[in-house]
This record gives sequence, C-alpha cells and structure tokens, in this order.
Amino acid sequence: MGDGKVEIREYHPSDRAGTEAVDGECEVGQPGGMSLHADLLGDPLARIRHSPAFLMLVTETSVPGGRRIVGVIRGTVKSVATGKSCPGAPALASVGYILGLRVSPSHRRKGIALSLVRQLERWFSLMGAEYAYMATDKSNEPSVRLFTARCGYSKFRTPSLLVHPVHAHRLRPPRRARVFPLDARDAELLYRRRFAHVEFFPADIGAVLGNKLSLGTFLAVVDQGYQWRGVEQFLASPPASWAVASLWDCGGVFRLEMRGASRLRRVAAAASRALDRAAKWMRVPSVPDFFRSFAGWFAYGLGGEGDDAPVAAEALFASFVNKARGRAAAVAIEVAALDPLRRRLPHWRSLSCPEDLWCMKQLRGGTDGWDWAKSAPGLSIFVDPREV
Repeated sequence: MGDGKVEIREYHPSDRAGTEAVDGECEVGQPGGMSLHADLLGDPLARIRHSPAFLMLVTETSVPGGRRIVGVIRGTVKSVATGKSCPGAPALASVGYILGLRVSPSHRRKGIALSLVRQLERWFSLMGAEYAYMATDKSNEPSVRLFTARCGYSKFRTPSLLVHPVHAHRLRPPRRARVFPLDARDAELLYRRRFAHVEFFPADIGAVLGNKLSLGTFLAVVDQGYQWRGVEQFLASPPASWAVASLWDCGGVFRLEMRGASRLRRVAAAASRALDRAAKWMRVPSVPDFFRSFAGWFAYGLGGEGDDAPVAAEALFASFVNKARGRAAAVAIEVAALDPLRRRLPHWRSLSCPEDLWCMKQLRGGTDGWDWAKSAPGLSIFVDPREV
C-alpha cells in the first residue's frame, strides 16, 4: 500500500455505490451455495449511526479511468460496564467496536484489512477508548487470524446467537408466567438498578430504550396472580422469579435475503407456510420466506432472577415471536455462554449460531493493571442492539 495509489479516508455520501458494491461482493455464505445478503436500505451508515460516536472508513485505489473503493470498515465508541467486581457504582470503560470490515476479493492479501483496522484503532484512541473489540463467526479463520495473530486481540467471549422463525400459528408460552409491558422510564430504572454491572451494559441505556427502533421493554413474572404496581414497588419487593427483555426492530436498519437456494428448497418452504396458514391448529414448523427481502427483530437486555427465571425468559421470547407475526420473519437474541436463562429460550438450531466469537484488545492500560480483555467471563452479557 505504499505506492501512493491507495488511500484510506472517511466515508462520504458520494461513496454509497462503491461501498454497496464491496458489501455485495462479501456476502456471507459458501461459494456456490446459499448466501445471506444484507440490504442497508440505501444508508451505508445505518448499522452505526444510532451509536453515540461512529466512523466509517473506506479504502480507495486507482483503477483505469478513475478510482474504486475496495475496502470498508465501521466503528463506534461508547461507555459500558466492564463487569469488574467493585463496590458501589459499576466500573465503566470506553470501548471501540469494529464491525462491517470488508475487502473486495480482488484486493485481498494486500494488507488492506490490517491497515483499515489500525486506522480505526487510531480513531478509537483519539476518542478516548480504552479497549477495542469485534465479533465474528468462529469458523471465519481469515478474520480470526487477522485480529488475533496480527492485531493483538485475545479471544474474549463466545455468546450464542439464537434465532426463532415467525409462523402463522402462535407459540405457546408457559402458562405460569404473565408478561407486562413497561414504559421507558420504568424500564430504564429497572435496568440501572438490577443490571448496571453486567458486561457491556451501556451507560446511555436511556438513549437505547428511547430510540425509535426500540419496540418496548417487557417483564415476565412466574406468578399468575401478580399485579404490576410500578417499578418502585417491584424493586422494593420483587416477585420470586422474573425476567425482563427489550425488543429492537432491525428492519428499520437493514433487511436480509437468503440467496442461492434451490427451487426444491423454496417450494418446500412455501408449502410449509401454506399448510401453517390453512391449519394453524396443526402448529406446523413452517419456514418463513427468507428468499425474499425480510425484516428481523432482536431481543436485548435479557436478565432475571429466581429459580424459575428461565421460565419467565421463555415466556418473554415466545411472546416476542408472536408479536412479530406479520411484521418480521424471525426474532433473534444473543446470550452469554454461561447465562442460565438460555436453556429455555425457544430457537431453531439450523438458524442459530451456538458459538459466536468476540475478540478484545486493550488500547491503553489502567492504573491498577487490570485488563478486561484477559478477564474471566461472567454469567451475562448485554448485547447493544445498535450494533447488531
């Protein structure tokens, strides 16, 4: 990259066509098989613009007749809880998140990805970030090698992405649980009082809950006789078992489409949907039309307490899938590897990722020598929907 013909710079709206071309060349999937196409709805900044601070960089190179974008990377900076054990207020750190790293196949193995990461890390440092982290599929060996072997990142956490399709029929949540909607004020107070120490809990949780893409926060209580009388009473005298979670409309940021499916697969999926619509009582495990542009919802901020908290979590997620009927094709949630609530969350293994991989790097050391990137995982993790 030292020939003067390659430049890394900040994204400009005039770069839209070029960045969309790069994203299109790097669709997720196996060559010759099915691939997952993401449509950012004409806004390359869509996946980062809801964060407190964000930046998108592009790599541009000389080609006959002009210039061409061959690489992109996106990043955000925010303040989050580290999960570090300490009395009083939660331990916070400023973190940079790397996402959307793409390099055109024709320009790989030329150091472009490494240069993009380093340039973004410099911006993180200028913004005061103490750590940088990224997420990838653990089977993406080139990405894992780049970050761990060349950029100094450590394998950090392995959460699970659980996905359930939306059917014509309703899922049956546990009868023992009742689900209550919470207003944004009550939701924020509940989250801050109960989960402010959870890893990656955002300091600006109010902005997340108040975002136009947030579809609400819901509380499930395993007690059919329980009555909601406000968050203050709940916090003063909580029920024995409960869970809380919020919903995010990813369809307002991007839409997905599965490409490359065989005609037989498409016909079989259509037949399952037709039968599900005609005979909901049969509860057919129908396959949504993933082969056309579709929206997804994301559940976030899952937490709870009590022996039956997993039952409450199941009730919440089932109710989310039911709410999505006619509005989204699937509902997803990402939970920590050790989270006790995950065992009852309904999902399809064929659509889920049992072990995602997060990698982290310390950008500047703290005064006490503690390194979050080398710390042991906790039971829970807060996945910010703004960065899905």
